[in-house]
Amino acid sequence: MKKIIISILLLGLIGGASAYYYAFVYMKNRKFDMVNAEAASVDASVLVKAYQENETSANASYLDKVLLISGTVSATDQTQMGERTLTLSSEDPFSGVMVTLDSAEAASVNVNDQVKVKGFCKGYLSDVVVTNAIIVK
Repeated sequence: MKKIIISILLLGLIGGASAYYYAFVYMKNRKFDMVNAEAASVDASVLVKAYQENETSANASYLDKVLLISGTVSATDQTQMGERTLTLSSEDPFSGVMVTLDSAEAASVNVNDQVKVKGFCKGYLSDVVVTNAIIVK
């Protein structure tokens, strides 16, 4: 009986250590290769309009996919965690594309610049949310 309990505790310890390594070491150091990823091209205004007209259909087309989005920068900002963000304008003045950048390239981007960004579409709140993005030159 003691051997069974010790075996179960040992397996639990190994499983816990493996889960810790995967979650906090392996995944933190593993980066998606956004530069070489294939992306669907879309204009920021078209993307916002698609989400406003039919969110379910837009999710089927864009959600969790890599998109190459072109548009005009209407605002730049920084999150509380220090990540740089851009907002790409659309035809609707109350909605746009909120882009969180992976790199420090946002410092060279100004309001009213035309840019192309590549990143993961994460859905629609009041803006279309794009994460892990890079600026494509």
